[in-house]
Amino acid sequence: MIRLLSVILLPLAAFAQPRADLTARINAALKDTGAPSVSVALVEHGELVWAQAFGKADLEAGRAADAATRYAVGSISKQFTAAAILLLQEQGKLSLDDTVAKYFPDLTDAGQVTIRELLSHTSGYEDYAPQDYMIPEWAQATTPQAILDHWAKKPLNFKPGTKWQYSNTNYVLAGEIFEKASGVGLLDFLRTKIFDPLHMTSPGDCSVKQPGDAVAYTRYALGPPRPAEREGPGWYFAAGELCMTPSDLARWDIAFLHHQILSAASYDEFTREVKLANGDHTHYALGLSVGDFRGMPTFSHGGEVSGFLAQNTVYPTRDGAIVVLSNEDDINLIGPLSEKIAAAAFLPEQQPAAEAEIAQVRGILEGLQNGRVDHALFTSNANSYFTPLALGDFRSSLTPLGKLKSITRTGESLRGGMTHRIYRAEFANKTLLLNIYVMPDGKYEQFLAEEQL
Repeated sequence: MIRLLSVILLPLAAFAQPRADLTARINAALKDTGAPSVSVALVEHGELVWAQAFGKADLEAGRAADAATRYAVGSISKQFTAAAILLLQEQGKLSLDDTVAKYFPDLTDAGQVTIRELLSHTSGYEDYAPQDYMIPEWAQATTPQAILDHWAKKPLNFKPGTKWQYSNTNYVLAGEIFEKASGVGLLDFLRTKIFDPLHMTSPGDCSVKQPGDAVAYTRYALGPPRPAEREGPGWYFAAGELCMTPSDLARWDIAFLHHQILSAASYDEFTREVKLANGDHTHYALGLSVGDFRGMPTFSHGGEVSGFLAQNTVYPTRDGAIVVLSNEDDINLIGPLSEKIAAAAFLPEQQPAAEAEIAQVRGILEGLQNGRVDHALFTSNANSYFTPLALGDFRSSLTPLGKLKSITRTGESLRGGMTHRIYRAEFANKTLLLNIYVMPDGKYEQFLAEEQL
């Protein structure tokens, strides 16, 4: 039985601090980077609580993005392909341990590669689309079979199960195996078994455009957004063909968190990290990266196709998820935004650094660059550290680094009754790590500048 999902869309201002400034931060990020738009969705406590778009879905037409705007999600599509294959395994129509030879015996080493190795990128089949820009070949229509005929008949890059290498070829082949074993189209199956039951109304093949879809943009170096040419039909299939809204992707995340759609056994297969034959980690399960963010376990995947970037991260210990989609590639935007939202939503106790805090740390570091220190800011232990010899070494080693450009707090924790903080100090010529302890009264017990290799 699939539980109907209640959806609450709240303005960000309804949330407690420190989340109240996220809208301003996202708008500032768009302004600073020149990106056309981003669209986000936030799941907390198993509910979709926030969905909001920022910027323009179409720059030429001046059309604003909104929560109903669809974006290409690229390789996030892979987890839907993996889920479809797991559902087919539940029906007894295939097994993850089947070899490729059972379905496509003419492909390279087909008797040595399993479906599990395809889904975990440990097969050895070479990736047909490693480029992060649009190449001329992709503008022409193709078919999954044509991709396999060209790329899955090459020699393997390595013996199956011995290495991890991301390869879209794996998922094109997995999708073809699915359709041969099931007798139905992959997208039709996803609609029937996943999208419709979860009330996901927007997902579809990106090659079938809708009027409200976001327009694709790219950039060259730090230049302005330029219209991006899109891949022709057939190139991504089971590896990355889907378009949808962040809200619909969040509905899938909720079902994932609550172990809906798939059986318990399938969910375990879905999320279990696949290790190499020698026991090395891959940090990858089936269409999912396995990791953590500030100690919180995560299941995640990014997506990139021409003109679009996507990030989907599930936080199982928080019963939450964050989706960030953008209609411009070649820009480092969605990852940092996703992490900012995660910190605000799931780690509210880790407050962002205040301007006064950063200003004080900057002042101390600039003083040390000139061989000076304000002893009133430090404990007796710390003052004993700043001997004339130490201050001389600070001055002689920091002066060549040039102007101090920025300081960013990257970590905070408690230890020994003090607050332990780590900062990234970026000078003109080098970046250092600052390792600092602060007493409850605000005095510094430790202020170390360390080389960051």
